[in-house]
Amino acid sequence: MSHADKEQLKDKSQPHRRANDRKIKKHMLAIKDVAKLLHQRSRISDEQYEMLLNHSEAQAARLNSHLPKSNTQKDIYLAELASPAQVITSFSLEIPATHKKLTEDTITELIAQAAGFEYIKIDPLKLELDVVTDQIPRAFALKNLVVPIDEKEGVVTIAVADPFNTRPIEDLQHALGIQIKRILASRSDILKILEEFFGFQASVRAAQVDMGLGSELSNLEQLFKMRGRDEIESSDQHIISAVEFLLKYAFDQRASDIHIEPKREKSTIRFRVDGVLHNIHTVPMNLHPAIVSRLKLLARLDVAEKRRPQDGRIKTQHLGKDIELRVSSLPVAFGEKVVIRIFDPEILMQKLDRIGFYEREYQLYDSFIRKPNGIVLVTGPTGSGKTTTLYSSLKTISSPEINIVTIEDPIEMVMEDFNQVGVQTTIGVTFATILRNILRQDPDVLMVGEIRDKETADSAVQASLTGHLVLTTLHTNDAPTAITRLLDIGVPAFLITTTINGIIAQRLVRSICQECKYERLLTDGEITYLSLEKKEYKVWEGKGCDNCRGTGYKGRTGIFEVLEFTDDLKAKITDRTNMAEVYAVAKADGMVTLRELAIRKMFEGHTTFNEIVSVTG
Repeated sequence: MSHADKEQLKDKSQPHRRANDRKIKKHMLAIKDVAKLLHQRSRISDEQYEMLLNHSEAQAARLNSHLPKSNTQKDIYLAELASPAQVITSFSLEIPATHKKLTEDTITELIAQAAGFEYIKIDPLKLELDVVTDQIPRAFALKNLVVPIDEKEGVVTIAVADPFNTRPIEDLQHALGIQIKRILASRSDILKILEEFFGFQASVRAAQVDMGLGSELSNLEQLFKMRGRDEIESSDQHIISAVEFLLKYAFDQRASDIHIEPKREKSTIRFRVDGVLHNIHTVPMNLHPAIVSRLKLLARLDVAEKRRPQDGRIKTQHLGKDIELRVSSLPVAFGEKVVIRIFDPEILMQKLDRIGFYEREYQLYDSFIRKPNGIVLVTGPTGSGKTTTLYSSLKTISSPEINIVTIEDPIEMVMEDFNQVGVQTTIGVTFATILRNILRQDPDVLMVGEIRDKETADSAVQASLTGHLVLTTLHTNDAPTAITRLLDIGVPAFLITTTINGIIAQRLVRSICQECKYERLLTDGEITYLSLEKKEYKVWEGKGCDNCRGTGYKGRTGIFEVLEFTDDLKAKITDRTNMAEVYAVAKADGMVTLRELAIRKMFEGHTTFNEIVSVTG
């Protein structure tokens, strides 16, 4: 859009140009009209309908009480007014036939059907920043509650909150000279996009203007060299705003990781949601170092050091709860890549019986961590949920009578119940050196982030032999393989059988979305692949809907292979252990493999065939 076009639209958005707004209001949605539609479509009962007729206007007045009393409705942006759908939703009504909550999305979709419009549940992860922010000014979008969401072959698709407010669309078509397709979305969805996208983009553009940055990376590098360590880009308010918009956006989207990746001409921002990465934004490459510097400052990293990896942490709050962020910077071809891992305490600290254990596995694992001494090993690849299991385990056994000390690299989540020590390899503070001295702190339970070498393994073994319970992790594919790994590190077989209480291996599988779940039968090829008996098997998948962003999955659950150290198993562990015999004994003792557990999750409708193949191989 040209500058002149934007100025024309801005002019139309001013209060003194709203002569026709009174006429528009007559054709816009009213609360009573929406209530009548809901009643006709059996979404509310007779009693609920009467209640809305009698009380909705007063409720609307309460919801809009924040507006200045002197303003008339025609002088107020639509973004400031609660929509009829929001007013009705605020009563927390249930649909009589289904007893489900009557939501703003349900009401908006019904309005779209009645008005002959396409309805969309806007998925922020599927929108392009430039499409949303380059078409119309933010003031115009807020005044009229409209947002562009797509542009193809000269047709701009615009989401509107009110199908009968046609004036802004006419203004847009006149100013831009383009074809516009209208679709209906909820007021909340539109406002969320306007806040997150326009706020981030405005901050990025303002930072470019105020910082006076050129397009060449070399110029920016010179600028950094000219500044001292304490005088960095974080002093620029627009960069601060851009980073805060980015973090808030990630929290709202349930992201577990944020990736900020420098490329040749741009910087790409991606979020990992339910284990899958999504492209989110691109920003000019000349702003990438400024954003990285702001994050490094927040994480208390060395801003001037760009040649070596660094790790730090940020503590912040969102929606009234503390959130820990682990920040990792890594020099790559075009600059520093930053990955931020988000630790939500409600996810990291859960009850053990709610993270995916079956009863047998839960009872065994609970018995491992209740013993006064010994080693409990949690194995699995990066991102398999080991940290959640360990923290939840410590929370389970924590009490005022027990001294729990953790040794982590880095500390994932600061918890007052534990005494946490961070590894600092630069000054020689490693897992092994801390373990050698930690026993003087009179611990009852030790949590060691990871066994990486023989020295750490030996220290953990000695701690367990002297009457301490040690919880730790190891990177192996399954539980029995951890025995081989310990032997390879150099732990003698007799110490393994003496000190190990038990081993678990775990994975995370995506859960099927409950809103779009449907049933099907396994194909013959799938049955053969899983080595199942030839018969009919019912399984479930997700079609993909607004609730799951079209993926068919929402959330994840764990699968846990638990290896109990029985007398029969210990007898098979020697310095020349035959792993085939170990597997055979483990199976005879009742061990259920990761693949078998995943298949059980599939038959129970928790996950899909494709997911268990992807996760368990």
